[in-house]
Amino acid sequence: MATSPTLEPAPRHDHRGNRSETASLTLFPGVVRHGARELAETAPDQFRTTHPEPETPAKLVGIARLAASSPRSNAKRGTEYFLLPAKSILNRCNSTRVPFRWTVNPYRGCEFGCGYCYARYTHEFMELDGQDFERKIFAKENAGELFERDLARRREWGEHIAIGTATDPYQPAENDFAATRSILEKIAEHEGLCLSITTKSNRIVRDLDLLRAIAQRSELYINITITTLRPRLARLLEPRAPLPSLRLEAVRRLREAGLATGVNVMPILPHLTDHQEDLDALASAAKAAGAQWLAGSVLFLMPSAQQPFLQFIGRKFPRLAAQYRGWYGSQAYPPKAYQQEMSRRIADLRRKYSLASRPSPLAAKDSRESQLSLDLNACGGWQPKRTSKQSA
Repeated sequence: MATSPTLEPAPRHDHRGNRSETASLTLFPGVVRHGARELAETAPDQFRTTHPEPETPAKLVGIARLAASSPRSNAKRGTEYFLLPAKSILNRCNSTRVPFRWTVNPYRGCEFGCGYCYARYTHEFMELDGQDFERKIFAKENAGELFERDLARRREWGEHIAIGTATDPYQPAENDFAATRSILEKIAEHEGLCLSITTKSNRIVRDLDLLRAIAQRSELYINITITTLRPRLARLLEPRAPLPSLRLEAVRRLREAGLATGVNVMPILPHLTDHQEDLDALASAAKAAGAQWLAGSVLFLMPSAQQPFLQFIGRKFPRLAAQYRGWYGSQAYPPKAYQQEMSRRIADLRRKYSLASRPSPLAAKDSRESQLSLDLNACGGWQPKRTSKQSA
């Protein structure tokens, strides 16, 4: 997610290709964050800030300066959207705790509003409060072109690229900005890549055409995250994410299209979504929808989410407040014994419903064979696309 500290004062355009009315205002030092004072004063009440006036772009550096210079595109549903002049979109991940080396996040911030989200801390890099994570969404400009440029610079392909590790690539902003689709369009032009997409949204089925094209030429794995099948509980925990039933339908449609797809039960929330019968129902529904794997992990709370989420538990589930404060008040994870018990439950459910623990090359191979079968049936024959290297 690193970007250059240098802001090029080039003309700015909105996602429709039109010149932004606020662009010229945000390119000069001394202008208040996210637009001119006049814009702030004329904005609807729900978008006016009551916080102290922020640093000006001239005093900020790196991603904070880029964010402060981002013109506001629009505002709706109590959320503001900005165009972020990112300098890079393919980012190296050096953590040994994840099975991928490269990440792509087309957006900063996520409108789904999951109170427990660990990625809230990423807004702090932009000198924004972590609680603005779902209220100030930054769409990375020229995402497809940035990805193509970054991809051309790398030579280690075959390594895993994970899309949607910090923010959901199919959150509502995707309807307007299509940053994720622009990246997929570039990926579809290449072969031999290894990719995964993780989302809580059924909007992913909009891109079935591109996903099928990608799966023909590269390894592609899709993870649909479902924390609970209970719609009222899901609405409390993930206010603007699509309902669990819609996500299960997305799993079904992805699998019918021959795409390698599994379900992430993440996070498992103590005493809320961890009941044996609820986890069993979720695993059963995932299997019925065609999911190939089931993964689960327990809730952990980063400092930026810790206190707000504990306050949420106190308001909505007061009987659990003491338990959560005891487990999460001074640490990120619940007790080791609880983690081990949840791991055992998920492992038992995988065995019961014959689900894998994670995506595998075999799943991608089966997907490509399914794609070939679909293409043969649809087109009367299939020929591999010639790349520039194959051309005479």
